[in-house]
Amino acid sequence: MTPERMRCLERLARVILEVDRPHPVRVAIDGPDAAGKTVLADQLAPILEVAGRPVIRASIDGFHRPRAQRLERGAESPEGYFRDSFDYAALRAALLEPLGPGGDARYRRRVFDYRTDERVESPIEVALPDSILLFDGVFLLRRELNEMWDFSIFVAVPFAETRRRAAVRDLALFGSEDEVLRRYATRYVPAQQLYLELEHPQSRADVVFYNRNPAKPRMRLRRGIAPL
Repeated sequence: MTPERMRCLERLARVILEVDRPHPVRVAIDGPDAAGKTVLADQLAPILEVAGRPVIRASIDGFHRPRAQRLERGAESPEGYFRDSFDYAALRAALLEPLGPGGDARYRRRVFDYRTDERVESPIEVALPDSILLFDGVFLLRRELNEMWDFSIFVAVPFAETRRRAAVRDLALFGSEDEVLRRYATRYVPAQQLYLELEHPQSRADVVFYNRNPAKPRMRLRRGIAPL
């Protein structure tokens, strides 16, 4: 990690640590496919832990809907990807509501394995009151979930760059670079464009994390959040 990135992450961690709730702080890390959301969450976690806060890591990947439902509109449908991919009711019931106001702090990190296309019974865990949930995934700042977050980050990367990264990351998944780029052109990028048009996540986010150059990221804080 470069010194510039570490300084940016430490600043972001300080902003998150300022969020005061009587229950675990639920942090959404949103952004397009291949923007670097999981890496950001994984790098933030130890910084927050060194500051004395327990961290819960989870991802939207643990809350897929069954394959038949995900692909009901067609395997290449952008609207299907945006509207049908994830089980938001299960996410709320298993994780976000238990960690929120009035919740019992008993949560599950995942309920579905998209690789086997089967539900999973992950263990029930109990969160400490000062825990921080770092939850990464696509389409998180949407109306079905928006009130569930105590703090939100949108990882902003141009689509040309996410496609370039995907061509490397998803090569084994789709079999060739051409197929990766075709899938992104027909399904993933148009779905993200639909999301941007309908939900305006960058304007909702507490922080926009500009990650085009991961070695030298930048941040924009929402008005009203004191810079640190």
